[in-house]
Amino acid sequence: MGDPLRANRYDHLTPHFMADAKKAANRGKKRGKKYRAALEKIDRKKLYTLDEAVKLLEETSTTKFDGTAEVHLKLGLDPKQSDQMIRGTLALPHGTGKQVRVIAFVDEGKVKEAKSAGAIEAGSDDLIEKIHKGWLEFDVAVATPDQMKKLGKVAKTLGQKGLMPNPKAGTVSPEPAKTIEEIKKGRIEYKLDKEANVHNIFGKISFGAGKLAENLKVYLKTIQEVRPSAVKGNYINSITVTSTMGPGIKINPNEVTAL
Repeated sequence: MGDPLRANRYDHLTPHFMADAKKAANRGKKRGKKYRAALEKIDRKKLYTLDEAVKLLEETSTTKFDGTAEVHLKLGLDPKQSDQMIRGTLALPHGTGKQVRVIAFVDEGKVKEAKSAGAIEAGSDDLIEKIHKGWLEFDVAVATPDQMKKLGKVAKTLGQKGLMPNPKAGTVSPEPAKTIEEIKKGRIEYKLDKEANVHNIFGKISFGAGKLAENLKVYLKTIQEVRPSAVKGNYINSITVTSTMGPGIKINPNEVTAL
């Protein structure tokens, strides 16, 4: 049997970094000095408490810019079973620290309201046509239910980019202004992927250990609360946190039951 720590050495990376990291390892590429120095501060065989882990995030951040705090979960779920899928949204008490660009598909009567709530663009046919011509300078799209039937023209484009409004993601709402405000304040979506993992960000390293811990506790408590009733064995198999491009820090899953 292989070393589980070695087998999971990419757990701390967000999906878009995984492929590059594995290719680099296969080429025998060595880690930078900052990364290796940060790795020396971590006991890779230890399962840390939540408070210990977020404190280590500050100490092991390797970037000159304000890095992002990430959390990666391995769950004891079968993504192929519909009754074991988890997906939803939650609001972090201190937000994510990320500036999110939101647009809104709404009728003319709600354009001003949507923009006042923080949308960078709002409209209906005119906005759809703009996107159809190639404009995609936004991070999240919100829509009122009556607008969904109009999005067929750009559904493929939005879907491929993960930008299609979706009721399960909380981005289809009769109250777009409220939804926009929540997203701008730091509402995030969690979703089980095909490998039974959940990946999210929960703040910036500059938040400090206290605020990061509060955000992470809310996040983990929410994941625990949406545990499918069909799951009888272990639910949260592993919890790993990391700063941007930093080493992974493993948290004892038993910490969640105490929240």
